Amino acid sequence: MNVRNVEKKEHNTAELTIEITGAEFESAINKVYSKVRGQISIPGFRKGKAPRKLVEKMYGANVFHEDALEELSPAIMAEVEKQDDLDIVGYPQTKVTKMDKDGVELVMTVGLMPVAKLGQYKGVEAPKAESTVTDEEVEVALKPYISRATTQVSVDRPVQNGDTAVIDFEGFVDGVAFEGGKGENYELKIGSGSFIPGFEDQLVGVSAGEDKDVVVTFPEEYQAEELAGKEATFKCHVHEVREEQAPELDDEFAKDVSEFETLDELKADLRAKALERKQNSAQRDFEQAVMTAVIDNAEMDIPDTMVEFETDRMMEQYESRMQGSGISFDQYLNMMGTNRTEFRITTRANALRQIQSELVLKAVAEAEEITVSEDEINAHVKELAEQYSMEEDKVREALSAESLERDVKLDKASKVLYDSAVATAVTEEE
Repeated sequence: MNVRNVEKKEHNTAELTIEITGAEFESAINKVYSKVRGQISIPGFRKGKAPRKLVEKMYGANVFHEDALEELSPAIMAEVEKQDDLDIVGYPQTKVTKMDKDGVELVMTVGLMPVAKLGQYKGVEAPKAESTVTDEEVEVALKPYISRATTQVSVDRPVQNGDTAVIDFEGFVDGVAFEGGKGENYELKIGSGSFIPGFEDQLVGVSAGEDKDVVVTFPEEYQAEELAGKEATFKCHVHEVREEQAPELDDEFAKDVSEFETLDELKADLRAKALERKQNSAQRDFEQAVMTAVIDNAEMDIPDTMVEFETDRMMEQYESRMQGSGISFDQYLNMMGTNRTEFRITTRANALRQIQSELVLKAVAEAEEITVSEDEINAHVKELAEQYSMEEDKVREALSAESLERDVKLDKASKVLYDSAVATAVTEEE
């Protein structure tokens, strides 16, 4: 077996002509036959005992050829990888151009690692939003604290929207009680929409100690088919009416819900945290805009096979992450209102962006002659260990030295872009 010819083509691809001798192909066919013969049944022979020639006569002379090529694929790729001047990326595409008793000839098309030709990469202009926090936003940030400190108190008045009614209830269809339609001392927040549409509205105006017949119709798509679309009467008794009582917003409130002594200190902390979040978001958007500008200024010819390979890798990561969360990938897509085809289109765009960004950063690292010290690698390992709650030795086992060095180098290259970029005001359109 040998690579007879290598011809570089457009779009960073190359065609390799690979020759497989007749003896090599025959040996591969015999290996395949030996693996599958136990599954072959031919009249007149015990299962697994039919001669290869007879199997080929019955099912065609090329019955084992495809599997034989698959058997040879590791050796083929090993031969291809000997081509030192080819930095192969993505999936190879192979077609058979000759197959006879003398052997097999394949033409393999491979993608080659592209190199970005940089345009302007220092001092590019990109919009950056000004980060401010309004008094209204501070009040919104304060609401969870108020909610946690809000209590329920019994009131001697009829039920109002927003109250919690403590009720007994039992449901009947055509005068017959149905399974799952009964509850005692149930705390129902009126207006929450947790019961059948119309149920909660009919309790408004009822006082503690009173009975109320609530008549509703189950939705047509109700999960219990025997109840779907049917009218039901719920006999209800109201035990208690509770209203929410918000706390006084003063220094005592601040002490109860936080580590601060005064309300002003709590609000100042909420403002600072909100500002930090906005600034971080604005910085991320700014860096993305800078990268987009640098990519637009650069030239690179990325082979499709490289993008498809990265897309598959990202899809596999998404699927693995969902399975780790306890749901299937298809369930996740259904919840997101999409499907695999649409999701892959989005993922492919992200994969292309990822490739473009890395190519640009590699080119910047080379242009800036960026080097990486052992101390910088150690700091990166420590950061990863803290981020993923791992021992530093485990991080080094999971990631190669080359991978760690590349990550630090690309990070330093990105700082060259972002630190030199010029922030401009965000326009109304942006």
